Amino acid sequence: MNTIRKVLITGGNKGIGLAATEKFIHAGHKVYVLARDFADFPLKDHAQVEMIEYDLSNIAGIPDLVAQLPDIDVLLNNAGVMFALPYQQYPQEKIDQILRINIQAPAALITELSGAMLAKGYGRIVNNASIAGEIGHPDIWYGITKAGLINMTKSFAKILGPQGIVVNAVAAGPVATDMLAIIPEREKRRSKRRSIPAGLPIPKKWLRRCSGWQRIVLGTSTGPVLISIMGPFRDKPGGGDFLRQNKRHYRVRATGGQFWLLLPEAVNSE
Repeated sequence: MNTIRKVLITGGNKGIGLAATEKFIHAGHKVYVLARDFADFPLKDHAQVEMIEYDLSNIAGIPDLVAQLPDIDVLLNNAGVMFALPYQQYPQEKIDQILRINIQAPAALITELSGAMLAKGYGRIVNNASIAGEIGHPDIWYGITKAGLINMTKSFAKILGPQGIVVNAVAAGPVATDMLAIIPEREKRRSKRRSIPAGLPIPKKWLRRCSGWQRIVLGTSTGPVLISIMGPFRDKPGGGDFLRQNKRHYRVRATGGQFWLLLPEAVNSE
């Protein structure tokens, strides 16, 4: 029988976060969804969901926020912002905001929630980074924060991993969310060509897998798992890009390098 976990998902009301919320609900877990508002949230009345209205730019209030929560088993730092502004036109207030939400808030949540995880010797932390943190991005401050989030993941993994807390990151390519919609189509095409040397589109199947965090990232790795969806991929054993499959993970080679995908062992791995 699967253990029911308490899962906190920031920005779990839409986009990738909503997909993650749905996956954890389907698996039977209790999900605490944190967002600035829930106007269009489709799961308001679901018995396994508790909504927490909070603005993550308020870093100082995070300790009090966490104090009101039960002991969280799984943290998904999914919430983030992007302004898609040219670097010459970035006002300081926007720089401060993107740093608070994309970097400071995840660090503060990990800091506050990890205490209870350490006490029971179990915890799963997943940070939603981006391929932008590895290859650069037209919104330079978005890319900077995602690169910082990847480094933060590696640092926390080294600190918390030996004590039973698994810390991973997802570094996905473009996913059709509201955030992506603010980028001009011309720049999207340019960015895709730069990130995929072969110039081939990302298979929809891999994007769907990337949106299902529970299946992919909450395994038993002792360090961060960076999943970079750049394509082109073949998804069948024996395909030219498939290298190895075993009990824990797939290892896949694409034009951009080597990538790891964890199988659906998920939060029930002890």
